[in-house]
Amino acid sequence: MSHKHEKVDFDIMAHRYHSSSKADKGKILTELSDLYGYNRKYLLQRFNYLTGRKDIRKGRKPRYDSKLLLESLGDIWLASNQMCSKKLKMAIPLWLPFYSNRHGLLPEETKIQLLSLSAATIDRLLKPIRAKHKKHGLSGTRPGYLLKTQIPIKTDHWDVNKPGFMEADTVAHCGDSISGNYVWSITLTDIDTCWTEIRATWNKGAEGVVKQIKNIEKSLPFELLGFDCDNGSEFLNHHLLRYFAEDRTKPVQFTRSRPYRKNDNAHVEQKNWTHVRHLFGYDRFDNSAVVELMNDLYSNEWSLYQNHFIPTMKLIKKIKINSRYQRKYSLPKTPYQRVIESPYVKKEVKIALIKLHNTLNPFELKQRIEEKLRQIFKYATINENARTKI
Repeated sequence: MSHKHEKVDFDIMAHRYHSSSKADKGKILTELSDLYGYNRKYLLQRFNYLTGRKDIRKGRKPRYDSKLLLESLGDIWLASNQMCSKKLKMAIPLWLPFYSNRHGLLPEETKIQLLSLSAATIDRLLKPIRAKHKKHGLSGTRPGYLLKTQIPIKTDHWDVNKPGFMEADTVAHCGDSISGNYVWSITLTDIDTCWTEIRATWNKGAEGVVKQIKNIEKSLPFELLGFDCDNGSEFLNHHLLRYFAEDRTKPVQFTRSRPYRKNDNAHVEQKNWTHVRHLFGYDRFDNSAVVELMNDLYSNEWSLYQNHFIPTMKLIKKIKINSRYQRKYSLPKTPYQRVIESPYVKKEVKIALIKLHNTLNPFELKQRIEEKLRQIFKYATINENARTKI
């Protein structure tokens, strides 16, 4: 029935409704809905408005005490480098056993609620404290032309269901200018397990890059089988080609991506942001003494922290529907968990990794990372002050 012909005195009905029992309230709503075609929610809102009950909360009663959970959830979120809610949901069981040593005991009820939080609820609880900042840096990649004909473009012939096939890239710590000398970070990430290792080098000369790649290879829990990089001159050179093709009993498949196609190295491009920029930002490091400090952090605390306690998601399939892509991802797991589950990793390596993992505390790792970062950023601050005086 049209509202123009309504025959209801809403003022009287509103007071009658709020003075009735729960059962009678339902009957009043049903009667008005059947006789005049009003929606029950509309009637409730109008009754509340007429009786001055505008502050009545809509929806069901909250399941979680946000004030009780927010502090502990926020501590874990900040300590895990502000990861997304889907990853954080899988990280909470890994971090929670160590929480009391760092922040004090939690009530058992709070622990149960933290473990039962959905990704959507985590987003809602963290909304007041989420950091919102984005910044983009400069690209220091310069094309290498000498060996393009000798290093093939990667196709899909790699068996990426086993660990050992890695993508590589570099990140420039150049600040606002790519001129002069400064530190570079070399990032290698495994396609199957997402295991990632990073090392720093002064400038990006071929010998320095090869030296750090050798160091990375020694720390991997699996054999290096394939190496895929962009077309930068730091990779396309005789030193690295000789190391992969001649200086070993089993050669490594050395391939490169198509020029100007960042998606060809999507795995490592994403790690450049989460593993390097999140850690060091966009400051300029133009003091060679900082390289040793950065490598000490990269090869120890930062590697253990990222590979053992920070879950990652893997793309399972991608389907194009009209002009849009529909993507399906696996459940988040840490690289350590994927290495332990892999049938291609040696048993003795897994046993050693498990022993190491049982000695680690993510909150202590985070604390040591912050302490080392303070030492590293002193160099950036000192150099910045020197440039300002000049």
